Amino acid sequence: MKVLAAMSGGVDSSVAAARMVDAGHDVVGVHLALSSAPGTLRSGSRGCCSKEDADDARRVADVLGIPFYVWDFSDQFKDDVIDDFIESYARGETPNPCVRCNEKIKFSALAVRALALGFDAVATGHYARLTGGRLRRAVDVDKDQSYVLGVLTAEQLRHAAFPVGDTAKPAIRAEAERRGLAVAEKPDSHDICFIPTGDTQAFLGANIGVRRGDVVDADGTVLASHDGVHGFTIGQRKGLGIAGPGADGKPRYVTAIDAATGTVTVGSISDLDVNELIGDRPVYTGGAVFAGPVRCEVQVRAHGETVPALAEPEGERLAVHLQRPLRGVAPGQTLVCYRPDPDGDEVIASATIADTA
Repeated sequence: MKVLAAMSGGVDSSVAAARMVDAGHDVVGVHLALSSAPGTLRSGSRGCCSKEDADDARRVADVLGIPFYVWDFSDQFKDDVIDDFIESYARGETPNPCVRCNEKIKFSALAVRALALGFDAVATGHYARLTGGRLRRAVDVDKDQSYVLGVLTAEQLRHAAFPVGDTAKPAIRAEAERRGLAVAEKPDSHDICFIPTGDTQAFLGANIGVRRGDVVDADGTVLASHDGVHGFTIGQRKGLGIAGPGADGKPRYVTAIDAATGTVTVGSISDLDVNELIGDRPVYTGGAVFAGPVRCEVQVRAHGETVPALAEPEGERLAVHLQRPLRGVAPGQTLVCYRPDPDGDEVIASATIADTA
């Protein structure tokens, strides 16, 4: 099989490429240049797409004896991931850029180019497993990335490979060390890759600007003013610009965001409970739309808890009825449904949350 190995310069994708070589596949390595002005150096675990990352990936490819290329996807990454992230926050939503990157870049734009060039599959260092085309959680639950891959279609999964999903992270580092790969102890990337400072609010403020509005309580009483709804997320407790707790003496949380009026509503923690999720752009990873209500376990955050639910199509949307409340769910987040079998590890559907109740 001819395999394109996406090599970020980290330990996971490096071992993934090595395992594909060991399996006898015809492997070519590619590093995705996602920044139009990549920095020379990373800052510990922050940032990505630096020249250092590209060089690390190239050195691994040399050790493995495989061809290596750098492909520029910076324009599409800006349009489909960075701009989408900014626009989503401006609408009062809370997006996950890793989900969007997997959907639009790694398993769409990259895979399309790979297939056009005659490759059979794209291999990545994601922690997930594929069994008969079904997407499942990784063996290492703490590193599992099936949630951020839940937006992939059955066709995209058919041309994907996740070679490290059956192994715990410490063992992957040990394997990289045995193979003589210099990235064996390289820190994992954290936070949002295109915000290497880690200051998301500063990044959003610089790109959205000042759009003043009010912070109000459930009765509409104005408690404070703010410079833009992009500074808030559902469930936020700190940095609200209001003095003291509510009338009941308890902390107040962001319970609603209206970007059209610039209004941020605060309330008690119990106001954050939701019992139903409505998702746009549903993806059924098995390839077929549910014929009716399907029992599942739903997850709305990477590494978040799962809740028993019933999921069923409603026109072009996916309605998820929770069997117990979830707290602090925001539009823009991704809901991922898992099959509630004894393992509970197979992804069966996903959607972008548009509304809650």
